[in-house]
Amino acid sequence: MSKGFYLVMAAQALSSLADNALFIAAIALIQQLDGPDWMAPMMKWWFAATYVLLSAFVGAIADSYPKGRVMFATNALKTVGCMLMFWYALFGLSATGQTYLVCFAFALVGVGAAAYSPAKYGIVTEMLRPLDLVKGNSWIEGLTVISIILGTVLGGVLISPTVSKFLLSHDAIRHIVHTPAEAAILCIAFVYVAAAICNLLIPRTGIQYPRQQKDPVKLIRSFWGYVKILWHDRIGQISLAVTTLFWGAGATLQLIVIEWGASHLGYRLDQASILMGVTAFGTIFGAIFASKVPLPKALSVLPMGILMGVIVLLMPLVKETWEVYGLLVLIGCTSGFFVVPMNALLQHRGHLLLSAGHSIAVQNFNEQLNILLMVAIYTLLLWLKLPINVIIVIFGLLVAVLMFVIMLWKKANIRANPRLLDEIGRHGHGTAL
Repeated sequence: MSKGFYLVMAAQALSSLADNALFIAAIALIQQLDGPDWMAPMMKWWFAATYVLLSAFVGAIADSYPKGRVMFATNALKTVGCMLMFWYALFGLSATGQTYLVCFAFALVGVGAAAYSPAKYGIVTEMLRPLDLVKGNSWIEGLTVISIILGTVLGGVLISPTVSKFLLSHDAIRHIVHTPAEAAILCIAFVYVAAAICNLLIPRTGIQYPRQQKDPVKLIRSFWGYVKILWHDRIGQISLAVTTLFWGAGATLQLIVIEWGASHLGYRLDQASILMGVTAFGTIFGAIFASKVPLPKALSVLPMGILMGVIVLLMPLVKETWEVYGLLVLIGCTSGFFVVPMNALLQHRGHLLLSAGHSIAVQNFNEQLNILLMVAIYTLLLWLKLPINVIIVIFGLLVAVLMFVIMLWKKANIRANPRLLDEIGRHGHGTAL
């Protein structure tokens, strides 16, 4: 692994750390402003919506400029969105208007994240050989998961009574912000700044792509063509289906765990945020084990997705702390084990069929579109006032059944093309891209 790759990992870890901490702090700010319960999933929904709306354009941006510079600019935009959350007093808004401004600011962070992702994953394909992609993705996903753990815990710690009291006791902070949630968001803004500094240090890979289209209408048409290319490819469609399901399920599970912690376990928000970190902690082990899976064997991990859905069904049955933590670690471990090889396979396939930036943009479009769908369904179920344990059962069954359908889909593709697995093996060995 080159020095530049380690800088990419550091920048990704810090940026992801801030994203996850900010989500917890933003929920706390909405609660502080007496916003409705559905506002938190709606905030997540708008974050995902930015990915969908910008998917046709961010791939071209990532392939038009040095990816390290793109990552710097997008982290700077995240910083602006972060700071906008505690600048609401400048606009003279009512409490209701302030909650909507928080959602808007988080959506602005989503714009930065949407443009950041193709550059981040695209530069990995530029720096690593195909044979190292699973290993490199394992490192990236592992560090991302660690940052999710630390980010959710950091968000919870920053809004906890003890730490927030300490932060607000300093005159320098109290002159800028006035509440625990605002103080937490101010601290998180500095994490985004640190990520941006790492981005500036990333060396250029020297890889150049053909001149990118700039006409919006033509970009949308081209992007739709890229979407069709990946979905029509027998390998790309399976890996894309799995990662799409995983990220939609993961975003929904994040919201479910917060509500489950409050309703089923009686936790405060800062305590429930730790549960999200515990789930992510299990994903580290899954990612570590997955790093041993060679690219030609990536499709063999699909049964782990069914297992994850089955384990989720056990959540309503546990109450003791050790049971809760153990179950969440298992959920994370199974999810990490099956998504890392599939993510690497999708990136490699997309790089062969399209380009690094465009393939990741297509991946993000599908994944975030599913997040929109699944979070909207979750919000509807909350609006219908279904008990959280009923929602969990629905969620677990949905994941298990969809993964089973994807496995049948894979078998049908292999029957249609018996040399499909050989094709993965043939293209999965080679020199650096």
